[in-house]
Amino acid sequence: MELLLKQNVEHLGRTGDVVDVKPGYARNYLLPRGLAVLVTKGNMAEVERARSQALAEEEARLAGLKDLGAKLADVSVTIEGKANEEGHLFGSVNAAQIAAALRDKDVPVDEKMVRLESPLKEIGVYDVSVHLHADVEAAIKVWVVQQKPE
Repeated sequence: MELLLKQNVEHLGRTGDVVDVKPGYARNYLLPRGLAVLVTKGNMAEVERARSQALAEEEARLAGLKDLGAKLADVSVTIEGKANEEGHLFGSVNAAQIAAALRDKDVPVDEKMVRLESPLKEIGVYDVSVHLHADVEAAIKVWVVQQKPE
């Protein structure tokens, strides 16, 4: 059964693609959820308008993310943690802590955007990558320092 996608569907296609699916998948999933419509000239024109609008919005969003990526290049964050004399932390610094420190500096970053190979377990300076978009990646400096005794 041929359908025209109104939205991006993972593992199937993008908005405006004509896809061939089994009738049950179309009837029970795609059509009831409004993800696809039957292929007609009217639907093609409507989906094409929606596609061009979505493309313009995506370009504007990408420009904003590129600006944010340039801003992130100058940002560094400091995270305090308790550590022993050798510099090993009691615990670790993870992506959630780094994202929270960035949000404290008015940089809107989600935890999922911070890419760590493994949690930071020692005191030091680390380069951490922040994945904003498939085309936009930024690197920030994370300083892990000894927490001052109270």
